[in-house]
Amino acid sequence: MLHPQLDWDYEFLKNNPVLKEDSYGIPASIKHIHYPIRLVRYWFMYHFLRVETERQGRPLEVCEIGVDVGQMLGFMHAAAANGGAKIDFAAWEAVDAIVRKEILEPVGYNHFYEVDLESPQFKLDKGRRYDAMILLHVLEHLFEPEKLIGKLAPHLKPGGMMIGGFPSTPEFYAAKREAKIRPGQRKYGHVSVFSRQRVERMARANGLEVEFLSGAFFMRKKGFFLENFGWWYRFNLWFGALFPEWPGELYFVLRKPLK
Repeated sequence: MLHPQLDWDYEFLKNNPVLKEDSYGIPASIKHIHYPIRLVRYWFMYHFLRVETERQGRPLEVCEIGVDVGQMLGFMHAAAANGGAKIDFAAWEAVDAIVRKEILEPVGYNHFYEVDLESPQFKLDKGRRYDAMILLHVLEHLFEPEKLIGKLAPHLKPGGMMIGGFPSTPEFYAAKREAKIRPGQRKYGHVSVFSRQRVERMARANGLEVEFLSGAFFMRKKGFFLENFGWWYRFNLWFGALFPEWPGELYFVLRKPLK
């Protein structure tokens, strides 16, 4: 199928009691909504990992870069608790500038790197290789995101994947937008702007292949009443797939060749 996400399950989002718990960081404004498009970021990662686990036929070794308080792994648990597929992992490691072990360990993170991602000293354990590396809404916070990709790519196993997403802007406006937001930006704010073409360039420069690249929605608004309907969620996925240049968000799978 050209756009496999159109067949992926989103029903586990509806009335999901686990996702409504405060510990998962879900904004109060969308807790009463059945299919919040704000959660599409975690939904894409969940399905990327689900499909890869099925393809490999074994639990994956995962490294997540930019974990905050563990929302991504929390979402995985919430999906399984409300009818979604349960996905087992051999390892799920965390990388962030500030690591809250007391929050992350109970969720299931089992190894930690506390380091500034743009520091010259940043590195992962020598020889460590992963099936999947997650970069979810983190690259837009870096001044030189391509450098980080260059440091991470060698830690992918042959055939491994780098998955993630970020806000996006059409290519013709991306450079101008980036120049506008950088001056005076607060720490950890958005300082890099991405387009479909930038993702493709970033992949080529690091010997990765673009396996999946899609927009995510036509429109997103906190608490919007149409987000109570599954057809609206599916329409937004369809629109994002057909019009990845539309300003919104991009989600990707970059694959390391087997050879």
